[in-house]
Amino acid sequence: MDNSKKLPISVCILVKNEEHNLINSLPPLSIFKEVLVYDSGSIDSSIELCRKYNAKIIKGEWLGFSQSRKKLFSQAVQPWIIWLDADEVVTPELVEELKVNFSGDIKVSGFEINRMVFFLGKWIKHGEWFPDWNIRIFRSNNWQILDREVHESVRITGEVTKLNSLLVHHSYKNWNDRKARVENYSTLWANMRMADEHSNVIYGEEYLRAGWRFFRAFLLKRGFLDGLIGLKIAISIASEVTIKYKKLRILSSK
Repeated sequence: MDNSKKLPISVCILVKNEEHNLINSLPPLSIFKEVLVYDSGSIDSSIELCRKYNAKIIKGEWLGFSQSRKKLFSQAVQPWIIWLDADEVVTPELVEELKVNFSGDIKVSGFEINRMVFFLGKWIKHGEWFPDWNIRIFRSNNWQILDREVHESVRITGEVTKLNSLLVHHSYKNWNDRKARVENYSTLWANMRMADEHSNVIYGEEYLRAGWRFFRAFLLKRGFLDGLIGLKIAISIASEVTIKYKKLRILSSK
């Protein structure tokens, strides 16, 4: 594609051993003028795939989510940044909507995109996993990331508008993959809460919080409309809460 017809956006992706995701996520990105990848030690074919799709590869050690993203975002040369994860796919509908938005003068400072999870062959359309709005497109000279180990987000100044098209999120390969990530993220979360001095957990609190999250995910947010998988996701979310607060309680008791 003629570079003059591409969108003036730098795509920024963190990568480590993501070949199974990059096969799907890289091809739609040819519409953007720059694709930046921060690779923190891949030993699979991730690097080769990134080169195949003309991504600029920045190699470095893992600095944590926030610091790694900061380092990556600071390398962007286009006036706009789109933050993507390796397991997210830009849809044709989103590309067309961005073409319309970037065809004229843009008044806003950023765009929110709604993610929809595709898990075990099904679209998850309810519960705590959808809708999932995040600021993902913003001006490259107007962003700030809170220094958090998990659930980091970008802050910008100025008006933000929501896009209509979805971003596809291939969140987990299977239940074992989710279990492994919950184990990892819950440890990071508990350590983060300890560092923030938010560590007071009474005995049994994890079960109360878990019960509430199940109720919210399955009933209030209508996870039941997704059927059996909606029930399993709600149970998994409740289990995640229990694990997180148990780890926090153990750390705070030392």
